[in-house]
Amino acid sequence: MISTNIVRTRFAPSPTGYLHVGGARTALFNYLFSKKNNGKFILRIEDTDIERSTKESENQLLNTLKWLNLQWDEGPIVDGPYKPYRQSERLDLYQNKAYELIERGKAYEAFIYPEEIEEIKNRLLSEGKPPHYSYDLISKYNTPQRIREYNDKGLKPVIFLKMPQKDYEINDKIKGKVVFKKGSIGDFIILRSNGVPIYNFAVVVDDIEMKITHVIRGDDHLSNTLRQLAIYEAFNVEPPVFAHVSMILGPDGKKLSKRHGATSVEEFINKGFLPEAMVNYLALLGWSHPEGKEILSVDEIIENFGLERLSSSPAIFDENKLKWMNGQYLRKKSIEDIYDLAAPFVINSKLLTKEQYYLNKKWVLKAIEIIISSVDTLSEIPDELSVFVKDFVPDINDSQFLEYYNKKGVKEAIRLVYQFFQEDDEWEVEKITENIKRAMKEAKPEKKPFYMALRKVLTDSFHGPDLVNTIFLIGRNRIIERLERILQV
Repeated sequence: MISTNIVRTRFAPSPTGYLHVGGARTALFNYLFSKKNNGKFILRIEDTDIERSTKESENQLLNTLKWLNLQWDEGPIVDGPYKPYRQSERLDLYQNKAYELIERGKAYEAFIYPEEIEEIKNRLLSEGKPPHYSYDLISKYNTPQRIREYNDKGLKPVIFLKMPQKDYEINDKIKGKVVFKKGSIGDFIILRSNGVPIYNFAVVVDDIEMKITHVIRGDDHLSNTLRQLAIYEAFNVEPPVFAHVSMILGPDGKKLSKRHGATSVEEFINKGFLPEAMVNYLALLGWSHPEGKEILSVDEIIENFGLERLSSSPAIFDENKLKWMNGQYLRKKSIEDIYDLAAPFVINSKLLTKEQYYLNKKWVLKAIEIIISSVDTLSEIPDELSVFVKDFVPDINDSQFLEYYNKKGVKEAIRLVYQFFQEDDEWEVEKITENIKRAMKEAKPEKKPFYMALRKVLTDSFHGPDLVNTIFLIGRNRIIERLERILQV
């Protein structure tokens, strides 16, 4: 293992798009393990894919990690003793390290064109052999004439690692003993002719230089491990501890993808999920609390986290379970906090303007208090609030409404509610309740048909939040108008 007394983990994403929930879970597990062991969590940006990597994606990635409260100890913005933390700024290091391996006799230059590499591959396949490259096959292109040709054209050779033909094995903290058999692969490129390293080479160089002690990553990277072990060996450095985390699958048991719905953290942010709920849920995708608890603070997760509790079985991502969990966290918050968090969702929905939202804070707070038990995400709040502000055209021929409305005493009770609301200028919850009870006492309707018909008349729905509070929030004038509308029919 790389020599250090401090646990050092890393998350090393490519800034080529949004942060997938699988990547977010990998970042979280590395963060949790480092914090559990009083170690360091390093963020490294692997941006050597020049065509696909963008500064915009990097900024989005950093913002998403901040939203998840996964603050890195070293990395972009923060810096640290092993900077820079972007691979695009470390190209000189990779080139020097590649030539160091040449000096050690572990690697070699190859003055070979890509199409010639392809020819070797096709020939081997046609002969029924695995397409494994070797020094004998590649080096014959390193003729004095070819070297001069390269120099005249200003070209540089690629660099191949000499792959030892032997078994390699690791004791993976999740998978257990993993053996890579002799002859699985041949020699492979570690540095392209343009000076940009191959992924596996850059990763190992960075992990050595940054003294990474534990590599916790998705098991789709297990296939990269053989090449990386060979590179560690070439540098005469013991590899870090590996822990390959199981895949995340959709509810149908297939690899999580767009067909299952949202797959990036940013999509869940836009849907109104809370970071603490997302972190809690992601932690449970492959890890479990010793007592089986599900609602856990970050501190509780850190206290109980360990690689030994990570499952080797695939984890199932269930958005409905995440939504339920988010609702638990949302309802733990104060109404004031929810008011602040809901603001962009309500304003962007155009239900209320920014001015209306903030100038009518007392009203909005009351409305949120009434509907909060019915929502699980912030994005659901505008729809629930719409009952208080949106007008509608009543369907007076609705069969279910007429069934309730024509019950004995219902129409008269609604007429009395209208009369009492008109006569009474006081518009408070207690007074509204009193007037409704007076109307019921005089007209004597059945309770359920009366309330169902009254709610339909006033909200265009048979279901919703507490009716009296809803009436109060809709406002006296609009309530009277709606009652008039049905009584005039």
